[in-house]
Amino acid sequence: MSLHRAPSFWRRALHGLVLSLSLLLLACGGRVDLMGAVPEDEANEVLAVLLKAEVNAVKTPGKDGLVGVQVSSQQVGQALQVLRDNGLPRERYAGMGQVFKKEGLISSPLEERARYVYALSQELSGTLSKIDGVLYARVHVVLPERGVAGEPGVPSTAAVFIKHQEGRDLELLQPQIRRLVTNSIPGLSPERVSIVFVSAPAAEEAAASPPLAHVMGIGVSADAAARLQALLWGLVIALLLALGAAGWLTWRFALPAWKDGKKAAGGLQTAQGAQHGTA
Repeated sequence: MSLHRAPSFWRRALHGLVLSLSLLLLACGGRVDLMGAVPEDEANEVLAVLLKAEVNAVKTPGKDGLVGVQVSSQQVGQALQVLRDNGLPRERYAGMGQVFKKEGLISSPLEERARYVYALSQELSGTLSKIDGVLYARVHVVLPERGVAGEPGVPSTAAVFIKHQEGRDLELLQPQIRRLVTNSIPGLSPERVSIVFVSAPAAEEAAASPPLAHVMGIGVSADAAARLQALLWGLVIALLLALGAAGWLTWRFALPAWKDGKKAAGGLQTAQGAQHGTA
């Protein structure tokens, strides 16, 4: 091996290190966008639930003040199941301002009535979804049309559907819910409000993804932990071999060349001194 072949060795060593780092990143696993462009309070709620379930999740910045949530590619299934069990992300309900925003078009009385009923349903559903333990809420409102004078009117009715977490006894809140709906809809009496509570099934912990194993502070799946450790040790060995090779090259080529150069410089100075003495 000659001195002019040393750069090719370093190139091969550099390629080996780059390959090792690439395999290391691959073993660590990438991240998958679970949610994107959502308000920060919604992302914080999702992040808190995922971290509580030991899901490796992070919050990523986005545009216009919105953020996203990413999870490990090894835990996508577990993350989706956790969100489903907790009723996340929550449904976005339209308010009166959104339903009746001005668009420059004149609506017919029938359209205005339909939009009003829809707005009432959305407003009430959004309010009931704020109750602790509620996963999903829906209010169906029926408002009678104005009849001819003298004819008996049909009373207003409302049906409330609430899906809640297991173990939450929302039956105790039924009088308050009934009163809330009754006072929000004109012409509605308490006996014309029906409320249905449905408990969500218990989360199946056995179907969850295996817990993460931590290797040097890096959270990976248990299956990938052994491969990651092997790659890390391989990277350390490669670095040691590269340092050893650098020392050997220095001892084999650079040091003799430096000594030869020093001897040549010393001989040149001696010759020059002899010439000056003769002169």
